[in-house]
Amino acid sequence: MIGADGDGPAAEPTMVGLGQAGWAETVLAALAASACVVLPTDTVYGVAARADRPEAIDRLQAAKGRGDDFPPPVLLADPADLAGLVGAVPGAAARLAELFWPGPLTLVLPLAAGADPRLGPQSASLALRVPDLDLLRQLLRRSGPLACSSANRHGQPPATTVGQARAALGPAVACYVDGGPRPGPTPSSIVSFVDGPDGRLLRRGRLDAAALAEAAPRLRLGPADPNGPEAG
Repeated sequence: MIGADGDGPAAEPTMVGLGQAGWAETVLAALAASACVVLPTDTVYGVAARADRPEAIDRLQAAKGRGDDFPPPVLLADPADLAGLVGAVPGAAARLAELFWPGPLTLVLPLAAGADPRLGPQSASLALRVPDLDLLRQLLRRSGPLACSSANRHGQPPATTVGQARAALGPAVACYVDGGPRPGPTPSSIVSFVDGPDGRLLRRGRLDAAALAEAAPRLRLGPADPNGPEAG
């Protein structure tokens, strides 16, 4: 639950089940208070906060135990939600989004002018994904885009159960949503368009690299690093 002054989570977080009566309202109330919540995604559990609240992003980073040199990715309900967060979307990025969103694909795109620099302080870029989980996307249509990183302390393995997430983050999170075990540990594939319109594969994740290259023929496959930048 949220503290009485609305300034942070109480000592004992709220636990709700994904899809149970009132679950979304409980999560939305926590997010409205700029608190962090843990949510199931289609890959692993994520710790999320309002992407349009600087203080909420700061709390997410504090919960993870990291600084602004590791900006959080952002979850979207629909590809149309890119507007206002990023600048021009290259054709190859648009094709990948059309084919693989919703799904385990993270696109890294230049930040839009005026977007919160906490989302991309080092490279002025933003990692974004549309998760393949209907109830989560329904929540995102009500909450707006959410900054969301894997639900673990920085450098530790991502949580695939809500119990693992709670053991890692404890009272730094106001609300935990139990969606059962997640498919992890293999996270999303990450393709960056920061240094050109053709794209570079930064992390080999759940999507086959050959399928990505077929959709974006000039894609540079980059390092065969299964971990890469941290994202769900």
